[in-house]
Amino acid sequence: MQLDHFNIAAPMDVLEKVRQFYVDVLGFEDGVRPAFSRPGYWLYAEGKPCIHLIESMDHYPADRQVFLDHIAFRAEGLDAMRERLDRNGVVYRSSYIDEFAMTQLFFHDPAGTGLEINFPGES
Repeated sequence: MQLDHFNIAAPMDVLEKVRQFYVDVLGFEDGVRPAFSRPGYWLYAEGKPCIHLIESMDHYPADRQVFLDHIAFRAEGLDAMRERLDRNGVVYRSSYIDEFAMTQLFFHDPAGTGLEINFPGES
């Protein structure tokens, strides 16, 4: 089994900020999305739709207890990612795991979703 996508459901004003963050800061691409009854976006990486954004007036911050801590990605280009995060004013924390020779960056998207990006072999 492998992860297919994750979905963020929020009011459209939040989705617009989230879409811009994933496209401009993290490098995802807007892509084809079926004609669902509610507006939204599908964001692609390597030709696959892995982030679904859908308008919802039923989802608001702290409307229920959530246990999801973060979503993690594996990537290359640590220095370029740090530069993009800095340029866009994204506050992040960095960690290095000696046993895996891997740097991790931790931060949040505009909807508050915790994100981790792992850079194996980069420090």
